[in-house]
Amino acid sequence: MQAADGGQGGSHYLGADLARQAVSLAAPMMERALADREVVGSGFLYIVVMDPGRLPGECSFEDAVLYEQAFGDRSRWDADYAAFARAKAKLSWRTGSDGRRVQECLPHLLRTGDTVLAGSVCIDGIVVAASGAFPVFDEVFAGTVALCLRALARRAREAETAGVSLGDAPQS
Repeated sequence: MQAADGGQGGSHYLGADLARQAVSLAAPMMERALADREVVGSGFLYIVVMDPGRLPGECSFEDAVLYEQAFGDRSRWDADYAAFARAKAKLSWRTGSDGRRVQECLPHLLRTGDTVLAGSVCIDGIVVAASGAFPVFDEVFAGTVALCLRALARRAREAETAGVSLGDAPQS
C-alpha cells in the first residue's frame, strides 16, 4: 500500500481521498441539519480536516490542511464560514485540544489573534473544525467527521500487510 499522502510526509493512512470519504459519511446528517435553523442558524456549514501526520513546527498550517468542504450555497453566505472554520482548526491543530477545552480550561494557551469560537475537535490527534452551525452543533459535526476518519484509518491499517515498517513489503 502506498502512503495516503503520496509519500509527502503526512499521515500514512489518512489522505485527501479518505478525508473526502469521511465527510461524505457524515454528510447526510449535516445536509439534513442545514434546514433546521435551531441547529444550523446560518443554513451553511464549512468543514476543515487537518492531516494528523503534519504537526505544528514541521510545516505551515496551510500545508497541514488536508481537506475542506462547504455545504449550502456559498454565494449566499452572510459571513466567511471558511475563515471561521480554518481559525478553529488552527487553534486545535496548534494546541492538540478541542477549541472549547482551550477556551474554558486552557486559556493560557491562547495567543493574540486566536479565535474564541468553539467548533473544533482533536480526537486522538485528528483535528476537524466546523463553522456555520451553533457552536455545540459545530462540535457534533466536527466530531462525527473525526470519528469517521479514525474508523477509516483503522480499517486501512487492518487491511494492510506491512513489513517491518509502514511502506515495506511484508517479509516471508
